[in-house]
Amino acid sequence: MKKYIFPLLMMTIVACTTSETEYDASGTFEANEVMVTAKANGTILQLNVEEGMELTKDQKVGIIDPKNVELQKEQIQASLRAIEQKTNSATPQIQVLQAQINSQRANISVLQEQLENTVRERNRTAKLVKADAATRKQLDDANGQVEVIQKQITAAQTQLATLSQQINAAKENVSIQNQAVLSEIKPTEKRVEQIDEQLQNNSIESPISGTVLTKYSNAGEFATVGKPIFKMANMEEMTLKTFITGDQLSKVKIGQKVTVLIDSKDGKTKGLPGTVYWISSKAEFTPKTIQTKNERANLVYATKIQVKNDGYLKIGMYGDVKF
Repeated sequence: MKKYIFPLLMMTIVACTTSETEYDASGTFEANEVMVTAKANGTILQLNVEEGMELTKDQKVGIIDPKNVELQKEQIQASLRAIEQKTNSATPQIQVLQAQINSQRANISVLQEQLENTVRERNRTAKLVKADAATRKQLDDANGQVEVIQKQITAAQTQLATLSQQINAAKENVSIQNQAVLSEIKPTEKRVEQIDEQLQNNSIESPISGTVLTKYSNAGEFATVGKPIFKMANMEEMTLKTFITGDQLSKVKIGQKVTVLIDSKDGKTKGLPGTVYWISSKAEFTPKTIQTKNERANLVYATKIQVKNDGYLKIGMYGDVKF
């Protein structure tokens, strides 16, 4: 009997020693959980979400009844069309004035031809007067005809300038009249844009890529703003939150590569690579649920280690770390 007691005692001592030195701290795994809530009020018409489902960022998974918001948009759009119909147009008046301008230009062209002919006839008469082949009265009459046509051309050109001024005045008057109406269009268009933003809130989308953890709502239920619909988390990158003692603090730094140990098959442990990415800047009392290597320590520092999930890590699962 004694020959079996000694080997058994030695195995117990070795086992105790190994358990004390195989890890430096323990903790539980966490994930960045995101609560997806309703952004609009209404009945959930569709919700294609199940617990355990993998979703990608911005993936549309459901819709909240947008009927009320769409009716508001139609009402605002109708108001916008009504405002636009109130605006005046200077086009009809401008068309009339433009026709008069064209007529005056044609009249000036005719008068200029007449002037050229009259001037030519006047010059011929002047030569005849010098040759005593025509009377002085005939020359005076020719000069009078030239002056009359010149005055007609000047009057036509003045009328042409007046018509152009009337067109500009018509445009300016209509613009002034429409300012009050047009000032209502831009705010109304902004209201349409706001409604479009609200309609986007009726779409239920995944804010991140991850796994659906819990489903709180179903299709057919009435949703209100802020009501939880489902909870999800990125399970590809897990966080092991552990606590280290003051004497361990000098051995650990941010960015340090560590080995994370988890339970595996047949009671064995499996090591996973991890990276320390956060260490608390202040100490706190040891949480009752946390075990540290130095159990006599009263103050510890919270530490977070990032670990890539190999598919076996779960939220709340215990893990050990070796620095």
